[in-house]
Amino acid sequence: MEYRVNRRTGDRIGVIGFGTSAICEADPKEMADTLASAYESGVNYYDLATSNAKTFPAFGSAFAGVRDKVLYQLHFGADYSAGEYGWTTDGDAVKRSVEWQLKNLKTDHIDYAFIHCIDEENDWERYRKNGALGFLLGLKEQGVARHIGLSSHVPAVAEKILDTGLVDMLMFSINPGYDYHHGDFANGGAEERMRLYRRCEKEGVGISVMKAFSGGQLLNAKTSPFGRALTEYQCIRYALDKPGVLTVLPGVRGKDDLKRVLGYFSASEEEKDYSVIGTFAPQDAAGKCVYCNHCKPCPAGIDVGTVNKYYDLARAGDALAADHYKNLAKTAADCIGCGHCNRRCPFRADQMSRMKEIAAYFGK
Repeated sequence: MEYRVNRRTGDRIGVIGFGTSAICEADPKEMADTLASAYESGVNYYDLATSNAKTFPAFGSAFAGVRDKVLYQLHFGADYSAGEYGWTTDGDAVKRSVEWQLKNLKTDHIDYAFIHCIDEENDWERYRKNGALGFLLGLKEQGVARHIGLSSHVPAVAEKILDTGLVDMLMFSINPGYDYHHGDFANGGAEERMRLYRRCEKEGVGISVMKAFSGGQLLNAKTSPFGRALTEYQCIRYALDKPGVLTVLPGVRGKDDLKRVLGYFSASEEEKDYSVIGTFAPQDAAGKCVYCNHCKPCPAGIDVGTVNKYYDLARAGDALAADHYKNLAKTAADCIGCGHCNRRCPFRADQMSRMKEIAAYFGK
């Protein structure tokens, strides 16, 4: 497992976490064995927006002895009173659901208490007026909720709630389909979505990624909006390359799913290379660096993707980006103008011009 640190909380989070939407489909033994295997493999971040209530007691039993070594995303607005997942902004319903979840998880604290699934400004207004936010903030004051998160599919709404300064972690849907205007949750243009990711990086708000495979649509040529299937490893790498992203949360139904997604760490660079998406990038994404590093190896030894990322983050106001850039072994000033990166870039970015621009911006 590889880990990244949430700068706002200090938590060390595995880059592949565990999505629980479908784990309830497994029988009790399979569920217990899968959770044990996940923990033994270093998975330490678990999203609990599951589809069925029986997930919670399974977690309570599986992690009772190691609760302090795992991190839970618990959703204030996911209602399991009927046994299946439901959504609510009602404060009383949220309170009952969270108390029930805590009891069945056999825990006295919540690592990340999430403002759940707010996709419209009216939802946010109701969430505040109906007492749901007040209940969450009360648990934060008591120390029961350690950090606050937000799940949303809409950049503009996410930005509005980020403005409150409350959010330490954003759960957002990131995949090539949504970023390139394809799919039910393809909200906002490519640049608008990237601005959100950069803002999170700048402010130290971690991103946990949901729907990395677009509900499986991207994995099948018949359902992929691009008419071509991508692999799980390409989608995971794509998400992890975005600014702010700490972890990707694939849905796991059992041990076979878990073994397959964790195979990402032993996969070759060629298996993870998602540069093929450059052939179907929309107009507002063409010519822009997406940090895929398909241009490697640079004859001058420059990490072109990282240089571009720090430049974009610095221009977005990230105070740490300039220091990170200046500590690179090779910077844009080392560009020899050979044109290798321009020829290799599937997104048609003019990297030779970018290197001159970046070197002038940072002064090296």
